[in-house]
Amino acid sequence: MLQIKDTLVSLDIVERFFCCDISKCLGECCIEGDAGAPITKEEYEKLKEILPVIYDDLAPAAQREIDENGVGYVDEEGDLVTSIVDGRNCVFTCYAPGGICQCAIEKAYNEGRIKDFRKPISCYLYPARVTEYPSFTAINYHRWKICRCAELLGQKEGIRLYQFLKGPLTQRFGKEWYDEFAETCKIYLESKETEK
Repeated sequence: MLQIKDTLVSLDIVERFFCCDISKCLGECCIEGDAGAPITKEEYEKLKEILPVIYDDLAPAAQREIDENGVGYVDEEGDLVTSIVDGRNCVFTCYAPGGICQCAIEKAYNEGRIKDFRKPISCYLYPARVTEYPSFTAINYHRWKICRCAELLGQKEGIRLYQFLKGPLTQRFGKEWYDEFAETCKIYLESKETEK
């Protein structure tokens, strides 16, 4: 573990190589799973606010789910998460040519239709998972077989997970935190090299 201020970061975030290869995985992380993406209460309200902008981009089944049950729900573990369709698809998924699953929220953000919300931070940070404890915050790597192609591409391109996650980590923890973290990662990796 590395410690940055009151945050403990798994060494997997530092050491592992990672770069999303959506042409191979087809965005399966938005489809597979038994619950929606974790969201905050503020994000829940924001999703309701932006819904009219993205509603027509959503599948009819997702529209029905939202109409009947809303944009989110509390899952079996007591966490607030996005609603899902057929026990798997996030309601905010849409599909690009070639069957690639996209986030309708991020698509609208990239197109300039939404200005101040890219997508829930848990999605933006994935495959990192952030857990809040009373006295510290933990960041761990959620390693999953569907992301194996991302590990291979990251290795090929020489991109470590902490580098791949620069944008979302900066959004979540701030630039000062990320800069300190990146420098700590660099020192740690250099020290490992000299040990060889």
